[in-house]
Amino acid sequence: MILRLALLALSGAALSACGSTRGPIAAGYGYEASAGYQSCVPYARERSGIELRGDAWQWWEVAAGRYDRSVRPRPGAVLVLQRTSRLRDGHVAVVSRVVGPREIRVDHANWASGGLKGRVARDQPVIDVSARNDWSEVRVWYPPARVVGNTVFPAHGFIHPERRWASAE
Repeated sequence: MILRLALLALSGAALSACGSTRGPIAAGYGYEASAGYQSCVPYARERSGIELRGDAWQWWEVAAGRYDRSVRPRPGAVLVLQRTSRLRDGHVAVVSRVVGPREIRVDHANWASGGLKGRVARDQPVIDVSARNDWSEVRVWYPPARVVGNTVFPAHGFIHPERRWASAE
């Protein structure tokens, strides 16, 4: 238990952004084997078809009037985590499936730290821990520790791949 808590503490300190670069990393813990670094933004853009630019934390505002946004997950939607001291650039992840009213699975890149930094992870649990069941606060699976992390991350909500035709929300 102490080792698991120490690992979580270290992982949180290293989870600073989606956008830095590193070289090849080893496979394992539910992550795909690949020779290169993946950032969360281009990965989410490619997987979802949502054509937005900028850091992950900027996606929510940039999507206004261009894509449907909501607090309800659907497969293919992009979950947008807010910018925090631990997530300097925010984070985006693509919903792979809805498990229940407070649990989804996501595919995302560059969530872990250390040797897993920059890796793509598929079908990773995300739990809604918000008081209003509105996905404004989530906890995210951390494969090296094999637990849902203790850190609560603020979330904007979900951007859906459907384009908006009107500029009003």
